[in-house]
Amino acid sequence: MVDKCVIRRVTRTSDRLTGQQSVTSSLELYFGKCRVQARGAAQEANPVDAGEARRLMLHLEIQLPMAVEGLHTEDEVTILLASFDPDLEGRTFLIRDLMHKTHATSRRIGVEEITS
Repeated sequence: MVDKCVIRRVTRTSDRLTGQQSVTSSLELYFGKCRVQARGAAQEANPVDAGEARRLMLHLEIQLPMAVEGLHTEDEVTILLASFDPDLEGRTFLIRDLMHKTHATSRRIGVEEITS
């Protein structure tokens, strides 16, 4: 694993009048090495309509050391360093799928990025 990421559990609140969301707390769960992979044979992408905006949902897999534990869906993964794909740096993904397995060699979590 040659990339670096940070995983945070972020809590947000919405303003009742404006609907604007703001971060109320951010707990760092992990900082260290990771690996970004396409899920399955090819990267999946699903177009989604959100109001009048068209979004593309990208599904990827983040691989982490097995020592990383306590992750939940909706935790955020931000790629800090991508050794072979600089376009990954700074991107933030939401954890959607958790993997548990007896003889796993890495913790593989399904993540989703919503593009603009």
